Amino acid sequence: MSTTAVLRDPGFLRLWAGTTASGLATWALPFVLGLAVLDRGLTATGLGLVLAARTAGFLVAVPVGGVLADRYSRRAVVLWAGLAGALATPVIALGLGRSVLLMSVAAALAGAGQGACRPAFQALTAEVVEQDARQRANAAITLAVRASTLAAPAATALLATVLGTQALLTGIALLWLAAALLPPRGTPHAPAALPLPQGRRRALAAPVALLGEFAEGVREARRHPWFLAGLGALTAVVFTGYSVTGVALPLISRDRYGTEAVLAAALTAYTAGALAGALLMSRRRPRSQGWAALAGLALYGCAPLSLLLPVHPVLVAVAYLLAGLGIELFNVPWFTATQREVEPRLLARVSSLDFLLSYGLAPVGLALLAPAMDHFGATPVLAFCALVCFAAPAAAALTPSARHFRRR
Repeated sequence: MSTTAVLRDPGFLRLWAGTTASGLATWALPFVLGLAVLDRGLTATGLGLVLAARTAGFLVAVPVGGVLADRYSRRAVVLWAGLAGALATPVIALGLGRSVLLMSVAAALAGAGQGACRPAFQALTAEVVEQDARQRANAAITLAVRASTLAAPAATALLATVLGTQALLTGIALLWLAAALLPPRGTPHAPAALPLPQGRRRALAAPVALLGEFAEGVREARRHPWFLAGLGALTAVVFTGYSVTGVALPLISRDRYGTEAVLAAALTAYTAGALAGALLMSRRRPRSQGWAALAGLALYGCAPLSLLLPVHPVLVAVAYLLAGLGIELFNVPWFTATQREVEPRLLARVSSLDFLLSYGLAPVGLALLAPAMDHFGATPVLAFCALVCFAAPAAAALTPSARHFRRR
């Protein structure tokens, strides 16, 4: 089945549209709030507090969302998570220019919706799409999200010339509403809930039960050595390589090259490479899928490597193109293997562990990289990041089951 054939399936088409809408809403909020800083409706400090609150909400909700999506209907968790984002975003707009505290509380709720929907969408994909078509389905979702992030900045900036920040935030709320309502129901799965006491003990027992159920997902992840090795490599690469993109690239673009054009070119090249990687994975399946995916992940090391020396800006853009290509050469088979290998009733919890460690630790890397560069200098820090990006996937590939991303 081709990617086009997958998209013709009505159930997947609705899932694809809902996932794309949630990805757009997630991306758009910090961009629109950045525009509010330019319009002086929000201070830089206020922006930092609001985004930090959103990240905190995300980190808390990811494991909880994973447990709930395994305990109840994945479709229901997507619905309530999307509605949380849809309701919280207008409150952020209400607090703009009035109360950073109100904006932060609403942003935490929006982040919680974002965090809860990620593992639920992963598990729902496995319910909606047959196993043979899942790699193409995951590639199609990635293509839509990457294409949106490539075109959306220009579109948002254009809309900002005729619409105010309040209207743009309303648009984000509508995207969350679409993410909540569009996805279809999947095939029912056997719930894995722990019995909860009734009455007054229920409120105290619920957090303990959630922790116990999440631990069951951790135990399931430990049954798959390839998953633990790949997750460790992905976390290391995101912790270092992603931080280089967020902190070092803007500084080097300004200080070494004297223009923000290098920053813009590198980020555009990264997204173009990710599009190419997703398109490639929609059409081919390497024989040693795990090794090929980890080799793609190692390409992220080209990003910090290109910043070590004053090379021509074109080489920086090429390096980021390779990094974007590689991350999707990893992501698509990684998601597909997780959906295939993990026990279905535990899939959302294992996916939540994936998002919690890989993307949840990224802000820590962002916070540590700039002080490290100030203390040790840019060159040793960039060299260390490049080494980690190359070495971590290579080490993960030594795990016997990593070659095919299969336990047996």
